[in-house]
Order: sequence, then structure tokens, then C-alpha cells
Amino acid sequence: MLLESLQQQQTAHKKITKTNLLKRVFFIALGAMLVATGLEIFLVPNQIIDGGIVGISIILSHLTNLNLGLFLVVLNIPFFFLGYKQIGKTFAISTLFGVVIMSIGTSFLHPVPVLTDDPLLAAVFGGVILGVGVGMVIRYGGSLDGTEILAILFNTKTPFSVGEVVMFFNIFILASAGFVFGWDRAMYSLIAYYIAFKVIDVTIDGFDQSKSVWIISDEHMRIGEALLARLGRGVTYLNGEGAYSRDDKKVIFTVITRLEEAKLKNIVDDIDPTAFLAVGNIHDVKGGRFKKKNIH
Repeated sequence: MLLESLQQQQTAHKKITKTNLLKRVFFIALGAMLVATGLEIFLVPNQIIDGGIVGISIILSHLTNLNLGLFLVVLNIPFFFLGYKQIGKTFAISTLFGVVIMSIGTSFLHPVPVLTDDPLLAAVFGGVILGVGVGMVIRYGGSLDGTEILAILFNTKTPFSVGEVVMFFNIFILASAGFVFGWDRAMYSLIAYYIAFKVIDVTIDGFDQSKSVWIISDEHMRIGEALLARLGRGVTYLNGEGAYSRDDKKVIFTVITRLEEAKLKNIVDDIDPTAFLAVGNIHDVKGGRFKKKNIH
């Protein structure tokens, strides 16, 4: 997820308009404040941690009785310089800004009374708020955790993906919560981490994440016309050939949103229940006639 955000930045124009700059600053600040809220209002008071530098900071803050925001900044400083040298100036500045806002937010919210002392509720709601905040920061070109930067650099030198490297680090960090806070809190921490991970994905891609669809059917004309009429989606007919039968086939290609997937499957099943259907995720769609119309 973070790697995709960085790739987008590398292909973007060097100059950024004032409007886009203000938009980036606003959403990174908002995301960082949401993370601070999830930490101080839900997770930290219930001794539930997150992964990465945030998790290490929570543990060190508990053991030393020092301010959580202090550790969030200090522990991320080496990764800030690493990101500046290896990834880019814009990303590093965005990350530093987000971390500082998050640190200030945790200090500001620390005196606020906890909303619930039920660890399950804290894990669920804290994980959701944390995921939205982190996803928002990543979506607008920053990061709040140095382990993600380290994972990107490991990814260029090892066969492991960014997600695998982050997971490797977090296994040890979350397991350490068991020794510090108790094993029940470590399990609640896993719940919060899993929820945050899933919400980050939704926040970055959005509910309208695009999906590519390939359909092979003898009723290709009827299916194509139905997709045009009922989903408002343009379709493309591709020429194909069966490797075994050597029969000529028409392949329907179209792009839909996540919310339209169920309706598309119903349309195809109604016309040809035996049709071959493949659906895949697309990171980005641009150009053409990709405009949403009402589903009916």
C-alpha cells in the first residue's frame, strides 16, 4: 500500500499546485489526529498496542512513564532521514509533518477520559479509527511508521514483499506486548492490528475501488448489451481462441467498481449461468468512458 503511494509520487509532476498542497496538508493532519485519537482514547488506556514504531513507543512509554508523543518523534527520526535519502524529499517532509501532528495530538488528548474500559470495544473502535487515519496519511503521500520505510528498503534488497517484512517486524512487537501487558492484551492487540490493516486498505482504495472483468460466453452480445443498459458500463469485445477446442471465442472486457460487482454477477448468471467470469482488482483507472450511471 505504501509502496504504491510512493510509486505514484515518483511518476507525478515535481510542481504541486497550492490547492493540492493545502489538500495534502489538511488530510495528512486529519489522518494523524485520527491516529492520535485512536491511540489515546481507545488503545493506550486499555493497554492495547499497534504494530511498528507506534507499538514500540506505547511499550516504552508504559515502562518509563514518559510521554508517548516523545517516543513517537524520537524513534521515527532515523527513518525520516533514511526516507529523505532513499525515497524522496516530498515523502520525507510529509512523513515528518504527520508524525509531529500525531505526537502533538497524543499529548493534547492524553488527559481526555477514556470512552470505554472494555478491551474488545477498544480494540475494534481503536483499530477502525487508527486504520482510517493511517490510510488517509498514506493516500496523501506520507507515513506515520518508520518500519514501513525500512520494509520498502528491505524489499529492494531481498525477495520479501513490503507486507511480509512489516508483518515480520510486527510479530515480534505484538508478541512483546504479552510480556509487558499480559497475553490477553496481546491478543486484543492482534485484533486491533488486523482491523486497522483492513481499514487502511479500504481507506486508500475507497469503496469504489475499480475491478477489471473478463467474461467468456456464447451470449456475449446479450451480456454486453445488459451491462451497457443496466450498469452504464462500456464494454469491449476481444477475439479469443480456446486452446483445447480451437473454437473462436468472444471475450467481454469491462471495468466496474467494487459496489457493482454483485450486480454484474447477477446479470451474467441471469443470461448465461455457464459463462466464464474472472474479476480482478485494478489500482487506478483513467480516460475512456469510465463514468458511473445508476444501477437498475
